[in-house]
Amino acid sequence: MFLKLLQRTVLILLMAVPSAAWADTATTRDALDRLEEVLQVRIEDGRIDPEQVMPAILVSAQPRYETSQDWFSIRVIEVLQTSFGSGGLRLCEACMAPRAFVGDGTLSYQTGPVGLDEVIRLDDHTRGQSAAARTGVWVDELVSGVAIRIVDLRTGRVVFAMNIDPYLIENERSRRNYTLTQELERRARGDAITHAFVDLALYPGQHLSADFTDQWGPNNANLSGVTVSLLDPVLGIGASHYRALKLGNTLVGGKVVLSLPTALVRSFDTSDDPPDVIDPLVTGVAVVRVPFGRSNYGAVVTLSTNGQFGLGISLMNLRLLPVIP
Repeated sequence: MFLKLLQRTVLILLMAVPSAAWADTATTRDALDRLEEVLQVRIEDGRIDPEQVMPAILVSAQPRYETSQDWFSIRVIEVLQTSFGSGGLRLCEACMAPRAFVGDGTLSYQTGPVGLDEVIRLDDHTRGQSAAARTGVWVDELVSGVAIRIVDLRTGRVVFAMNIDPYLIENERSRRNYTLTQELERRARGDAITHAFVDLALYPGQHLSADFTDQWGPNNANLSGVTVSLLDPVLGIGASHYRALKLGNTLVGGKVVLSLPTALVRSFDTSDDPPDVIDPLVTGVAVVRVPFGRSNYGAVVTLSTNGQFGLGISLMNLRLLPVIP
């Protein structure tokens, strides 16, 4: 009996503890700082046009925790004013409150979340001679940060929507998922995409080259393009082709490379049997690339008609100047 009474007491105490005890206001404040920065970046790159947003009406600034009640709405207003200016920003205090409307012989009483038609109606009743609001803004506090939606009141088009956390992890995850969606759609269309490979096979034989290929075909399993060789052969240019296998995205194929020094000497040599310079005129190289997971690195195996067998590493789609997109 005593144990049951103790269990009930502990359960009642746990239910009585407010959620604010676990609230992390520092996370919310940092997320709002990131939101201000993101809005500034989107305005600068032209993805958000302030003239298409303002006048705007702040429909809801909904805190999640009791400790955020006193300051959350004020900080949201500061973020929006910094980003879009204060000239056309309005606060709809009645949007989340119970609302009564008197019509032609009717009286309606509404509570709960407000719809776009109600926002327009409330704005028309309270804005006086000012211009009608173009957009409505909703900002909610989340466990991981904040969520914002900017919606065109006339068309319902979402102008901007994003979940923001202090380290933009949600943004990175959304971008990665969006990129994956783009990739799947591209594969369905069969569109080509360019890849760059730098092969560094240094043991026991040596082969150094750079490939620039287009991925194509119904299943995008073919990669064809040009290759530039720096070793085996020395200073050569040619064509390459690979096939992507389902086993770990392994690439199997080869390249045919023309030795530029030998070709140059033969162009000036009028003898019946012109000599080779360093390398034969044409060299064939068989290549196998095995990526390391989802990284931009992989193992490479090469075997050339010059008798060179090499093992090494392949650098895939790396930028020599990472600061340049």
